[in-house]
Amino acid sequence: MQPFNGLGMNLGTLSRLSKAKTRSISPENFTGEKGKGGMAAEGTGQKYARDLGLGWKISPSIRVPAASTVTLADIGESGAIQHIWLTCFPTTWRTLIVRMYWDGEPEPSVEVPVGDFFCNGWCERSNVNSLPVAVNPAGGMNCYWEMPFRRSAKITIENIDDKEAVLFYQIDYTLTDVPDDAAYFHAQWRRSNPLPYKDVHTLLDGVRGRGHYVGTYIAWQSNNSGWFGEGEIKFYMDGDEFPTICGTGTEDYFGGAWNWEQPKGEYGTYSTPYLGMHQVLKPDGLYRSQQRFGMYRWHVMDPIRFETDLRVTIQALGWRSSERYLPLQDDIASTAFWYQAEPHAPFAPMPGKDDLEVI
Repeated sequence: MQPFNGLGMNLGTLSRLSKAKTRSISPENFTGEKGKGGMAAEGTGQKYARDLGLGWKISPSIRVPAASTVTLADIGESGAIQHIWLTCFPTTWRTLIVRMYWDGEPEPSVEVPVGDFFCNGWCERSNVNSLPVAVNPAGGMNCYWEMPFRRSAKITIENIDDKEAVLFYQIDYTLTDVPDDAAYFHAQWRRSNPLPYKDVHTLLDGVRGRGHYVGTYIAWQSNNSGWFGEGEIKFYMDGDEFPTICGTGTEDYFGGAWNWEQPKGEYGTYSTPYLGMHQVLKPDGLYRSQQRFGMYRWHVMDPIRFETDLRVTIQALGWRSSERYLPLQDDIASTAFWYQAEPHAPFAPMPGKDDLEVI
């Protein structure tokens, strides 16, 4: 039996000893070096700890200047990120862009607004109780996606706003040998606002190589009255002209049924280990006139595997007269999560602030 490398953690492996080394990066230890935490002499907590001295919460967070990019983590060995926690003000959740680079690649494998990465694309706090992503009161964002790397890992945050942002964060990782068959973590954000009439929203396209799709988050605004979720999700893999996987409806894909309707005629929210419709934002009777929804589906137990290419789309369908489907023109912002072998195809440029904005 090969020595346990400390990856693939679950209750069944928790008792096994390993030579893997545990490290953590935060504003109290920017490099993650052993024995180098809690040594800051200046930082955002400096004035509050002025009577206490070294080691007393002097640097719990960082300031990210307007129109700037800062590096959160720069790791130069092999291993895997196992947990990320962060928190920042909801007003920054679409203006802080997280990017991740594996093994010195020039293009990011992850490029997503912070809020959408943690299933909170509407910039209004919503708790999430799932295995890969957990969001807890009041805006504590956690992810447990395993993110292996063989030579290096780099995580950056770009602030595209014209105001400074404050960010608290901790990145927990292990230094260890990574098996040859471990793929690299990827995530990409896309938005159709509004979706053109009789068009479909594309969650993912242009993926080349071997890998498996592991998750979907959508922040969906319905611009019509009535039910919005008759549309099907479709997975085209390995040269498909028609999809190999075709869903039966939007709420069905996210694990619900029959419009998510509760007996009293309201949407029923839920957040489970692998899927949820955890957020419903209703009209306020004045300025907020459209309903907004947050939905996730994690393919942890049922990854969608592809050998050469992958494209993912979803329809937006409601109802019109005479029992006919109505193609909708909704605001759909999606984040797709997948693993694949590198190199990956470069992403399309991230839209500017106005195209990211939640209005």
